[in-house]
Amino acid sequence: MSEATTPSPESPPVTSESSPKPHAAKYLDPDTLSQIGSLDVVARLVVEGLRIGQHKSPSRGISSEFTAYRQYAPGDELRHIDWKAYARCDRYYIKLFDAETNFIANMLLDASQSMTYKSGKISKIEYAKYLAASLAYLVIDQGDSAGVGIFDGELQNYIAPKGNMQVLHDISSELEKVVPVPRTNVGAVLHDFAHRMTRRGFVMIFSDLFDNTEEFIEGLNHLRYGGHNVILFHIMDPHEIEFPLNGMWKFMGLEGEGEVITQPARVRANYLEELEKFVDDIRKACAKTQVDYVLVNTRDPIEQTISNYLLQRSALAKGK
Repeated sequence: MSEATTPSPESPPVTSESSPKPHAAKYLDPDTLSQIGSLDVVARLVVEGLRIGQHKSPSRGISSEFTAYRQYAPGDELRHIDWKAYARCDRYYIKLFDAETNFIANMLLDASQSMTYKSGKISKIEYAKYLAASLAYLVIDQGDSAGVGIFDGELQNYIAPKGNMQVLHDISSELEKVVPVPRTNVGAVLHDFAHRMTRRGFVMIFSDLFDNTEEFIEGLNHLRYGGHNVILFHIMDPHEIEFPLNGMWKFMGLEGEGEVITQPARVRANYLEELEKFVDDIRKACAKTQVDYVLVNTRDPIEQTISNYLLQRSALAKGK
């Protein structure tokens, strides 16, 4: 009988800045990233890969793609709506003026125990750390501000957004210190964060969403009604997405749910059906409030995940 054990998060070994640096593209695979060094080093390598790699990144950068416009929120003046953008994508966007184009981005990382799951060499939480650090690097490198919040049942640690490279080191250090706990409450955290933010900006959420779906959606709505642009990175392991297991397995709940012994092949169809419904419900809720939804498979290279998302946003900006 095979046994699904509870994995523990692994801190990647720290490498010296003076060590020879092989070609960055080699490091775009998440399994390799988990072994090469601290998060700020990884972030630079991923960004270098975005710029020179196989997947063409938006030529004008993340800042222009994010801030040439923003999504409409209740209270915005209708005269600022970009009607051409609405005609193309059936969404309301607000044109931004020069004074508004410097933006802040907050990364919210789910540090609950379920995020430690991994079927390969990299867990969901480690992948989310690399993804968040890389996006923070992109934002800061272009003169904007980035910060990070770590949450489980509540917001535990928060580094306010800043626009210098020192904050990237602070963000990376904070992410590397994360110790997952067996509970989460994403919805309540989003409500709390919506109250904290005094300036409209971007909120990027990194979570596997193993929580109360209705409360989570209410939290998303609160952020959107506050005028914030929200991007949800739904982090999932390939085994969670495909459920390819055979034989007899013992499944152990990572957040106190107990354990179940079963043959995955006998429940695979029902599992995949429930998963499809779950993801579809989240997608629809995001579409309704104009939240960008990104389903992330931890098997995919970090650079590919970022590049695909930026190109998706770029396609809309280029039609302006």
